[in-house]
Amino acid sequence: MLGRRDLSPWLMAAMLAISPVGAMATQDPFGDAVTPSVQPEAVEQNGTATGDTNGSLVDEYGFDPAEEFGGEEGEDFSLRDPWEGFNRAIFSFNDGADRYVLKPAAVSYRQITPIFMQQGVSNFFSNLGEVTNTFNGVLQGKWGQAGNDAGRLLINTTIGIAGLFDVAKHMGLEKGDGEDFGQTLAVWGVPSGPYLVLPLLGPSTVRDTPAKVVDYYTNPLTYVEHDPTRYTLRATDIIQGRASLLQAESLLQGDRYVLLRDAYLQRRDFLIVDGEVDVDTETEAAEAIDQGEVEESSDY
Repeated sequence: MLGRRDLSPWLMAAMLAISPVGAMATQDPFGDAVTPSVQPEAVEQNGTATGDTNGSLVDEYGFDPAEEFGGEEGEDFSLRDPWEGFNRAIFSFNDGADRYVLKPAAVSYRQITPIFMQQGVSNFFSNLGEVTNTFNGVLQGKWGQAGNDAGRLLINTTIGIAGLFDVAKHMGLEKGDGEDFGQTLAVWGVPSGPYLVLPLLGPSTVRDTPAKVVDYYTNPLTYVEHDPTRYTLRATDIIQGRASLLQAESLLQGDRYVLLRDAYLQRRDFLIVDGEVDVDTETEAAEAIDQGEVEESSDY
């Protein structure tokens, strides 16, 4: 289409989110409506929710947000954040935009949209993501995963009615953790570079930032010719994604910047190696630590 200009999907999301903000002017959008109830006995001394709350969050998100946000003991991600001053400034801007625009829209969406519809919307956009997953699976030489993702795309697009229903998982094709071009570059040996917070787009790295361009063009929504439809779909995807994090967000306590940075970097490292851990390396590290403790104790 001649003369068509592609506006940022994040800008469109902000514009579309203004109306829910007005509708919620008489309510507290940050109240307990979407915060999981925590029994007193389910809270440890450090204030972290445990017990049934974490169990319900695992059921909803597929992982334990408390562990995800907590990072790994002994891991110092600050060494990968040499631009912390700049990143904190951008994080503060993003946090304000989220608090006053995106989060109210997500709260509104979650309150008025039936659960089955939210699940259907989530399935729809997840199914579109299988295109990117398959593309990057092939580039990384993960033929089994690429075949699984391609099969999910075919089955859910057809039998699952455009991806609204995840039929493939009932046929043995489980949903993967997702693949993107940033992971592909990592497999090809490109170093991550410093941690970087992007305006409105959030956490990234020097390697992952240009990779987002490739991911943009492997997203089927990019090729929807009708502008209002494309903008509406992108805005819905953003709001649905934000709404899915409302419960997990309640576990964030302390320095939000550090927690989210460490969680992002830990998650990226996990995805790049597909969760595989070098057992020999871990054993050697544990033995070295034990040996150090023995030597230290022998000095007294």
